[in-house]
Amino acid sequence: MTDASSPDSSPTGLLHHVELYASDFDASKSFWGWLLTELGYDVYQDWDGGRSWKRADTYIVLVQADEKFTNEPYHRRRPGLNHLAFHAESRDHVEELTQKLRSRNVPILYEDDHPFAGGDDHYAVYFEDPERIKVELVAPE
Repeated sequence: MTDASSPDSSPTGLLHHVELYASDFDASKSFWGWLLTELGYDVYQDWDGGRSWKRADTYIVLVQADEKFTNEPYHRRRPGLNHLAFHAESRDHVEELTQKLRSRNVPILYEDDHPFAGGDDHYAVYFEDPERIKVELVAPE
């Protein structure tokens, strides 16, 4: 274990990558490509039915789901992944991205409580990707 008061430069325990499967690859590629570019990711790998984006040591992979598995839609309340949360640069960054999401007709979740849906000290925007995976962009405290 490392001393909590000293910065840890080891990648041990940090997220390496996330892999998402899409029922509509083109729609998801458009959504994730736009969002991840906004967050500073670059295209990392590209192949037929798949693409990944990378920032520093973390990358996100998107793959077209096999047709035999596309009939059952994703639901974040079932066992498994509930949502992905990304760091925002600031509260202004959260608001800027919120406006861009709205202009792209991306569903904003918890609109009545925005930007404090996570509590009075949690400034964030929650939204959905084309598969209805919840995504969060949260400002630093």
